[in-house]
Amino acid sequence: MYFERHNMTFAEKIISFNRNLYFDNPLPKGIRVMNPYAENPEAMEASTRFYQKYYADDLPRKLILGINPGRFGAGVTGIPFTDTKRLKEVCGIRINNVSTYETSSVFVYEFIEAYGGPEAFYRDYYISAVCPLGFVRTGKNGKEVNLNYYEIPELIALSKDFIIRSLEHQLAFGIDRECCFCFGNNKNYRYLSELNRKKGYFNQIVPLEHPRFIMQYRSKQKDRYIDKYLQVLKYENIS
Repeated sequence: MYFERHNMTFAEKIISFNRNLYFDNPLPKGIRVMNPYAENPEAMEASTRFYQKYYADDLPRKLILGINPGRFGAGVTGIPFTDTKRLKEVCGIRINNVSTYETSSVFVYEFIEAYGGPEAFYRDYYISAVCPLGFVRTGKNGKEVNLNYYEIPELIALSKDFIIRSLEHQLAFGIDRECCFCFGNNKNYRYLSELNRKKGYFNQIVPLEHPRFIMQYRSKQKDRYIDKYLQVLKYENIS
């Protein structure tokens, strides 16, 4: 359960939410939840500094939802689509003794630069995920790999209450409910759209190609996708 005092800034609401995130349902064998806020004090500290830097106000924001945190981005920094390299070089916040590179973060921060920089972008938007904690499973070689919440039916069912509880809590931060933007225009969009159809959180869900998909399969067209993101997210040409 989350406890918040009145008149909290947007940053304080996010920080409180992150600090109290938990997923306590038993998971299938070989799968574990990834909670950087509980597992790594530096992630909690760095993300706190990040949100205090960009969200120390009470302005409303539009919401962008990704899938769930990955091992090299939010799974380390606690900040969606932000690896340690972007966190240090763009945001001026360092996590010691670890260095991560995430292709999704590369695209997102190139887009943010085109938008006008992090101050301008984060003044307008709050990025989270449909499932705000990530999952990993043990691969055939014994190493952990990212796992999306929608990849296994059992995991979808186990995550449902957590997803709903987390989303409804974040809506109370001061989210503009006219439109939600979804990173991932296939399974993530379908799941979120069905949830929205039942719950009526937003008037509209607008899908965008996921940054990881763009960087993995459409990297030569990256500039075109940055232009598309600008048209949708900055100029709100979403028809």
